[in-house]
Amino acid sequence: MAGGLIRTEAHAVKLTQPEETGASPQTAGRTPGAPTSALGERAQGERPRRRLNRPGTAGSSQTPIHELNGIITPSDLHFERHHGGVPAIAAADYSLLVHGMVERPMKFSLGDLKRFPSVSRICFIECSGNGGRAYGRGDVPTEMSPQMIDGLFSTSEWTGVSLATLLREVGVRPGASWLLAEGGDAVAMTRSIPLGKAMDDAMIAYGQNGEAIRPEQGYPARVMLPGWEGNAQVKWVQRIEVGDAPFMTRDETSKYTDPLADGTARIFSFVMDAKSTITFPAYPYVLPDRGWWEVKGLAWSGRGRIERVEVSADGGSTWAPAELQGPVLSKCATRFRHLWNWDGREAMLMSRAIDETGYVQPTVQAIMDVRGEGSSYHWNGIRPWKVERGGRVVFGLADTL
Repeated sequence: MAGGLIRTEAHAVKLTQPEETGASPQTAGRTPGAPTSALGERAQGERPRRRLNRPGTAGSSQTPIHELNGIITPSDLHFERHHGGVPAIAAADYSLLVHGMVERPMKFSLGDLKRFPSVSRICFIECSGNGGRAYGRGDVPTEMSPQMIDGLFSTSEWTGVSLATLLREVGVRPGASWLLAEGGDAVAMTRSIPLGKAMDDAMIAYGQNGEAIRPEQGYPARVMLPGWEGNAQVKWVQRIEVGDAPFMTRDETSKYTDPLADGTARIFSFVMDAKSTITFPAYPYVLPDRGWWEVKGLAWSGRGRIERVEVSADGGSTWAPAELQGPVLSKCATRFRHLWNWDGREAMLMSRAIDETGYVQPTVQAIMDVRGEGSSYHWNGIRPWKVERGGRVVFGLADTL
């Protein structure tokens, strides 16, 4: 296709406009520009912002996933989810105690952690409550952006020490099978972690995107469990206790379980299943003309790599393969794109992700059939976007149930 025939979000009309900065762009040309500086900043007019979903110490903010490029989320735009606010912990005061069923209980300072061989990995973190606005038979709003629906999702390059390295240092005793991770926040967030995951790809991370982890992401150090729900990746981690059974803490019994339709509950559902979401066309955009448009979005899976993404423009009756944008990494965000010829009539755009295990992203109805309508976490159902005859794009879940 000739480049001039393909339309992208740059050719669409956005119903909501960004805040004015009040500054005038500097005239380009031979006029000397700004001098070098100690700290960089974004260009004038580029003002992505987290959305305050639930302000307060027990609140959250959402990443503007529909405004970003590539797979890395800038550190200052990584989503937040706190249960007791962001503690102020000085690096010099930080320590991590590892004890319990170990041969040598030890306390590690931040400097101690950095003396071990470091590892880095690009992977996503997703709140298990991400996508909650896209679930339910009730009055589901139509004027919701991808950020409002799936903004509790971000991807970074994380650097730290392998948790297996620390566990070998302290010597895990025979019979041990679980860990308890405790945070240094006001609520002392605690979660049980299977020893198998800890010895696999888990880490204690102190770096994010080339710098120290931001305070709201767990500074000085946090637990990283690639592909698992965000709440289990305890921030400001100050204590790890090794045991022979799950610890059944408040935050894994009263919360972070999946109620099922038969009255039981699924517990320790750590892995975030394959999911995708279209970031354009989506609310608040309007398509001004019929013709070829680029559909684009994000896909991810906590079980490994995204194998393929399929796109439908007729509400799921037919599907076509989308193109994956490299790099395609395990347990990491993956970009996809698809060319769609809009004929001006009403359409229902959907995407579904398939990961390397063969898992296929289900419909919201399929999730309801298994869990009922009271499920609280792990909403990975297909997200539909309705393109109206006039080109206005709205969230279309209500039209599919």
